[in-house]
Amino acid sequence: MSEILNIIKNRRSVRKFENEEIPKQTIERLKEALIWAPSAGNLQSRKFYFVFNQKIKEKLINAAMNQDFIAEAPLVIVACADEQIERRYGKHGKEIHMICDVAVSVQNLMLLAYSEELGSVWIGAFDENQVKEILDLSVNLKPIAIIPVGYPAETPLPPQRISKDDAVVELN
Repeated sequence: MSEILNIIKNRRSVRKFENEEIPKQTIERLKEALIWAPSAGNLQSRKFYFVFNQKIKEKLINAAMNQDFIAEAPLVIVACADEQIERRYGKHGKEIHMICDVAVSVQNLMLLAYSEELGSVWIGAFDENQVKEILDLSVNLKPIAIIPVGYPAETPLPPQRISKDDAVVELN
């Protein structure tokens, strides 16, 4: 199996983290994984907030429906889409492209994190307005995901997957 497919198959959503700091070089590589993701029209209409501050993490717990494992992670990333993409791509850009741009960046981040022996989880359940207020986001930024990142204190089992035949339709 190729190395990247192995990483894809073995990455898990981790919700328990060791109390261990992430080295600065690793954090820089995580940033690179985010910015090298493809984006619609190469507009790169996304912004990522790297939260290390414990007080801010605790506020994010409240915004994220009391998912208290957020505070355990040494790093919490809030991934935001920039609604200014609408200027170029209209409603479709705002409703589809900007979400996809952030999602592909987060996927890059999570795969690299796993390859660096870090765990992460995508949190989509949160109050958008609270997150905007906590981070003092500009009006054009829309939070899409909260991603706690750290050294895993658990190894979750792989979830059940549907078959390739059920997921993929081949047209010849």
